[in-house]
Amino acid sequence: MDTNRLSETICKALNSQMTKEAHASQIYLAYASWADAQGYEGIANFLFRHANEERNHMMKFLEYILQRGGTVKIEAIPDPGPLPVSIYDCFQKTFQQEVDNTESIYKIVKQSFDEADWASWNFLQWFVKEQTEEETLIMNMLDKLKIAGGDKASGESLYSIDRDLKSTPDEAELAQEKTVEQP
Repeated sequence: MDTNRLSETICKALNSQMTKEAHASQIYLAYASWADAQGYEGIANFLFRHANEERNHMMKFLEYILQRGGTVKIEAIPDPGPLPVSIYDCFQKTFQQEVDNTESIYKIVKQSFDEADWASWNFLQWFVKEQTEEETLIMNMLDKLKIAGGDKASGESLYSIDRDLKSTPDEAELAQEKTVEQP
């Protein structure tokens, strides 16, 4: 008896997303290593934590595919690409990577909806919220860097941001969690 509960197309999409999550982890690792080499210990620490988080996302996809009876297909992870040239560039590249990841997840959400695969649709809702959080967190960093001068930020400004990132939480407050009493 076939116990696979995933369609071929959904299984392929989930496997592809699993690889994207592994790639995102590699990007964060590369950027964290670069930041550390530049002397930005706080920024490096923030990026290293996010590399681990992306690997955990990869494992969520792997486990889900297995639990639904699908076949996991491990593929090569693409090269992370060129290293950043500045802290501002680092977070611009990170933001673009998160947006690309979000768009990929949205495609699988729509596909699962179209196929009436409610288990996969439900599983993916966690990632929809997570991507909103990830984008918000990086947008907030970009806003701080813009205030500090963007690519022309002073060493003092970057030092402050680097110091603050050592203790910055890895989660952003989302608009959906705000109320009139707690804006």
